[in-house]
Amino acid sequence: MNRIFTILVMIGVPLTVVASLLHWSSIVMFIICSVTIIAISSFMGRATESIAIVSGPRIGGLLNATFGNAVELIISIFALQAGLIGVVLASLTGSVLGNLLLVGGLSFFLGGIKFKRQKFSIHDARHNSGLLVFAVFVAFVIPEIFSLSMNETKTLQLSVGISIIMIVLYLAGLFFKLVTHRGVYAHTEEDVPTKHEEPEWSKKKALIILLLSTLAVAYVSENLVHTFEAVGEQFGWSELFIGVIIVAIVGNAAEHSSAILMAMKNKMDVAVEIAIGSTLQIAMFVAPVLVIISLFMPTAMPLVFTIPELVAMATAVLLTISVSNDGESNWFEGLTLLAAYLIMGIGFYLL
Repeated sequence: MNRIFTILVMIGVPLTVVASLLHWSSIVMFIICSVTIIAISSFMGRATESIAIVSGPRIGGLLNATFGNAVELIISIFALQAGLIGVVLASLTGSVLGNLLLVGGLSFFLGGIKFKRQKFSIHDARHNSGLLVFAVFVAFVIPEIFSLSMNETKTLQLSVGISIIMIVLYLAGLFFKLVTHRGVYAHTEEDVPTKHEEPEWSKKKALIILLLSTLAVAYVSENLVHTFEAVGEQFGWSELFIGVIIVAIVGNAAEHSSAILMAMKNKMDVAVEIAIGSTLQIAMFVAPVLVIISLFMPTAMPLVFTIPELVAMATAVLLTISVSNDGESNWFEGLTLLAAYLIMGIGFYLL
């Protein structure tokens, strides 16, 4: 399979360049870019696994979330330049739903089929639960409620203030987990047989591959974004559906594949760290950074989502907390998360 992905990358990236220069049809471009991104994401997954073996699950999960979300950050910046505020907010919503329900669901489901009972750090799960509640209920819902009684200027000022606070708290959270309380909460994995693993690549090589893969994914994703309007008209997809489902899945393809790969190898600490850690990074870092960057764009972006988006994100957070707070997972819990994602996907498609 790795050889197939290698071939797809070697063909897909040059083909994307040719298709862009020769202005091939949007449908063909959409297919080429989508397949190429999936292939490149496999390299990011393998590189992340190598780093996780050397540095531990927290560092591995954090790096994967960071490199994966860099793609979406780049896509969103281009969208902001074009004034597509609705698409950017919808893609942020889709990232939260995709990471918690789709990635988390597939990880629990596929890992649970292979291993009946999988464990991960209950302390990390409870720590992340609090941050998820803050990120969605406090930082996303409050601007929506307060903005009902504010004009556009005050709403933007509120959004900027909240964004700064979220970035500071996110950085403090990293300092807490990686510095002051690193190793304080030991992972309990008595039922999981431990064995020494050799990484596929050295730490330096894996980091270089991660960086190059991110640059390649960013280029291909930028070309993919230009096809969304034509593809949406062709298939009858709304702007909201494209942002919530298509952009989010494509922009987060790297961590999607990585988390599932880790779960199927019974490395649930890494899988959960990728799925939930990426969600927190989107909500507490990427979204606030985009708000601040938008101040220098033609149209500023307030941190105000639509009611369906807020309800969907809040539901995803509550469901994820309820199934993960015990530090264990199984295939049925994964199927429940996937069912919720499909229900929301149908709803956004029909809006």
